[in-house]
Amino acid sequence: MGVKTDRRIAKTRDTILQSFISLISEKNFEDITINEIADRANVNRGTVYFHYQDKYDLLNTCIELYLNKMISATTTTDANGETIDLIQSSFLPVIRYFEENHHFYVSMLSNKGIPAFRERMLELVTSHINVHINMEGNNKEYSKELMTQFIGSAFVGVIEWWILNSMPQSPEEVADQLWGLFKRNQVIN
Repeated sequence: MGVKTDRRIAKTRDTILQSFISLISEKNFEDITINEIADRANVNRGTVYFHYQDKYDLLNTCIELYLNKMISATTTTDANGETIDLIQSSFLPVIRYFEENHHFYVSMLSNKGIPAFRERMLELVTSHINVHINMEGNNKEYSKELMTQFIGSAFVGVIEWWILNSMPQSPEEVADQLWGLFKRNQVIN
């Protein structure tokens, strides 16, 4: 009985989340109401409040879910159970992830009421860069913090431009060109 209940709860939560995401693609976040979310999800207001405190809780859940998926797209596990960071050899896995989730990212990045999404994405990207940045060669003259912010902002800016402009280049082209720019600027080895 517990498994069935858990599945129903998970399905209801997911339905509410997907309804919220579809509303974000149609209107500004600030204009979305709990009633609209409930109507779209075909549940009552109380059900929405049972699962989420308010629309900000729903937004934060949404942001964390998709950014965690972004991180998962950049790693894999080898035969020994060790985590392998795919970003060490190519940006293609993460660019393909953005392509596969284009609808969500265009909604979040184009919605002026959600600056927290871009900020959180930038925070994740810069923390990853901070771990992997090459501070040798020409880069040793620079502050690691400044370099990390510069490169993180450039990466997120390119992804934002690519998504908001309907992906004018293939994922392979974007991945190769970004990789080349990072290599040229000695950000990666």
